[in-house]
Amino acid sequence: MCGIFAYLNYLTEVDRQTIADILTNGLKRLEYRGYDSAGLAIDGDGDKEVLIYKQVGKVAALQKLIEEQKSINWQRTFTAHCGMAHTRWATHGQPSPTNSHPHRSDPKNEFTVVHNGIITNYRELKLVLEKKGYAFESETDTEAIAKLAKYIWDSQKGNKQLTFTDLVKGVVKELEGAFAMIFKSVHFPNEVVATRRGSPLLIGVKTPKKLKVDFVDVEFGGLAEERELPSGVEAVPSSLNSSLEVPVPQLRRSESRAFLSEDGTPQQIEYFLASDPSAVVEHTKTVLYLLDDDIAHIRDSELRIHRLRRDDGISSIRSIQTLEIELAEIMKGSFDHFMQKEIYEQPDSVVNTMRGRVNFDTHKVTLGGLKSYLPTIRRCRRIVFIACGTSYHSALATRAIFEELTEIPVSTELASDFLDRKTPIFRDDVCVFISQSGETADTILAMRYCLERGALCVGVTNTVGSSISRESHCGVHINAGPEIGVASTKAYTSQYIALVMIAIQLSEDRTSMTARRNEIIDGLHALPGHIKEVLAIDQELQRLAKDVLHKEKSLLIMGRGFQNATCLEGALKIKEVSYMHSEGILAGELKHGPLALVDENMPVILIMTRDSLYPKVRSALEQVTARKGQPIIICNKGDDAIGTENKTIRVPQTIDCLQGLLTIIPLQLLSYHLACLAGVDVDFPRNLAKSVTVE
Repeated sequence: MCGIFAYLNYLTEVDRQTIADILTNGLKRLEYRGYDSAGLAIDGDGDKEVLIYKQVGKVAALQKLIEEQKSINWQRTFTAHCGMAHTRWATHGQPSPTNSHPHRSDPKNEFTVVHNGIITNYRELKLVLEKKGYAFESETDTEAIAKLAKYIWDSQKGNKQLTFTDLVKGVVKELEGAFAMIFKSVHFPNEVVATRRGSPLLIGVKTPKKLKVDFVDVEFGGLAEERELPSGVEAVPSSLNSSLEVPVPQLRRSESRAFLSEDGTPQQIEYFLASDPSAVVEHTKTVLYLLDDDIAHIRDSELRIHRLRRDDGISSIRSIQTLEIELAEIMKGSFDHFMQKEIYEQPDSVVNTMRGRVNFDTHKVTLGGLKSYLPTIRRCRRIVFIACGTSYHSALATRAIFEELTEIPVSTELASDFLDRKTPIFRDDVCVFISQSGETADTILAMRYCLERGALCVGVTNTVGSSISRESHCGVHINAGPEIGVASTKAYTSQYIALVMIAIQLSEDRTSMTARRNEIIDGLHALPGHIKEVLAIDQELQRLAKDVLHKEKSLLIMGRGFQNATCLEGALKIKEVSYMHSEGILAGELKHGPLALVDENMPVILIMTRDSLYPKVRSALEQVTARKGQPIIICNKGDDAIGTENKTIRVPQTIDCLQGLLTIIPLQLLSYHLACLAGVDVDFPRNLAKSVTVE
């Protein structure tokens, strides 16, 4: 979804051109999230002047627009400055400069805001503000936020004790929906306030000296009626004629100690606020993740974190963490696209998922994040997998082995449908939430639904510090490394392996399954080498895409058993990146409708590997060929039962429950080559976003 980036420098001399470059480069790191327009806001030369530049299209178009501003002194230096930038993924109003962020409160740009998420009550706010005389210029929900900030400021002009934090609290209190926001104002120069609820936001900190402590205190606040006012602080007079109320200023409960020098004086410091760690890692690895309803205020080098409401049971500190990712991991290197790079990283990414967790000598799996909860999970009456898109397919791919090893009933749910149905969840259920980003809105809402009903919630994510990893009771990080391409590849195979490892550990108390577990662990040991064998046939797959599939309009992918999820995931990849219609079909359902589509002109891929269902899939092959179909068969090496008259893609044979890890890679490569042949943007498909942070 939308990407947010902001940069603040204090006692660090930086020229305007460098500031603009930092902001636009930050946006480029967030391009994978999906967007259709971009913009930024920086300080002008005049008193209380803010310059806003917005453009439809890629960040490069915004850079070109900035380069054309010849009247601006780009060499002017600032020892203190705050700028912010945004990539927009249209939800309210078509892509246009007017609808792009940052949004402003008025023509003088008194308040500017960037926002990721959706404000569900913006129409009501807009109606109230229009009646108060505030004119709107865009179709977006975000503009109501900027106008609301202006309205509260206008209403409280006589209150000199009103801080930027108090003003933003007044805004946030009226908002419904999901958001991560950054505010800038000419009335509070060189200050920024950031807040989040449901959408991710982190703060990177860069200083010449090591920080004194590894946490920041949280300063709890409240409304006037919730506590007695401290001496010398008067209540804000209620001059508002609507339901809008502004929190009164509160004395600071504690002091943030992390950002002062040894003698207690301010020091040189730079802050980087972003939706994702990939945007800040080139500047600093020292970061702090905001929680829902945190309000972060940066002023004169100091970062202070407030809460919207006091005593809400949330921790009173925010830990300062060190990012594990490296800049090289989010660069393409020698590859043409991120998707291609990430497909080729899978021999290493699957090892990283297993590293330190699987002992191949003793055939033991140890997942530290689940250790304390294993007895509870084993006693549950059912396991419910809840996910979206590719993550859902990883759940589908491993459901059968979960049921086989644990003998616990397992269901798989699409998060959006799970919520729509208000699915019954009970205290003795275990709900497993799978999300690459850990910020998928539907999955997070489903998790909170299950938490309210007392179920044990397990998170499986690729992002340390994400909402799912923080709010779930326990979980497993898949450790696949950063994935920039919108179409998920290595995260799918790592999720698959993580879920298989969970199933193995849950079944370790069942001696009857020892032989089966050992076979699976041996299969995991051989997996990296097998993946390399599949990648070695890339040239063959490229020719197949060019000579056979490139001109086609539609494609059917068939399989059954463990390969059903592979069909669905492969079809999703092809439609995602190449825009070719593709459909994954359970081969057992062929005669119940899909067979009507098969003729000599319909391209078909059939997954036919050596497992217990091989004879049944062979029956499906015969049905397709009887209708003059000419399927491309994904089969095992050495399978002589498949004649030379068929086009084949041969992959190594492994244990049945892991075979899907090898059959999906040819489909990933085919989707990549089809997209390249179509001339479309492989890494950033139209209309799609990497991290879907709204419903």
